[in-house]
Amino acid sequence: MNIEEYREYCIGKKGVTESFPFGKLPDVLVFKVLGKMFTATDISSFEAISVKCDPNNVEHLRETYPAVIPPEYMSKKHWNKIIMDHTIPDPLIKQWIQDSYDLVVKNLPARERLKLKD
Repeated sequence: MNIEEYREYCIGKKGVTESFPFGKLPDVLVFKVLGKMFTATDISSFEAISVKCDPNNVEHLRETYPAVIPPEYMSKKHWNKIIMDHTIPDPLIKQWIQDSYDLVVKNLPARERLKLKD
């Protein structure tokens, strides 16, 4: 997966916006669903992406995949950093992005979730 494929996959989800919200980290591209972040990457390198994870699964993924590590700037209990070194197949990365999106949507207030219905 390259950065264009990553961006297209993320921005194609319902209710998603993209922005560069961190003044001190101007190259960090963040994708949010209805204002809540579900993934981010540094566009200058695209060395890694961060995704939200089920806290019950975070450690298992880190133990199973060497390219999955704790993130530097986010909660290590709820987020994983995926090194984009091509050791993890794109379909699995897409599934983790989808899982992250779904986790965020699940935790939105009911009235917000209704906005995502067709």
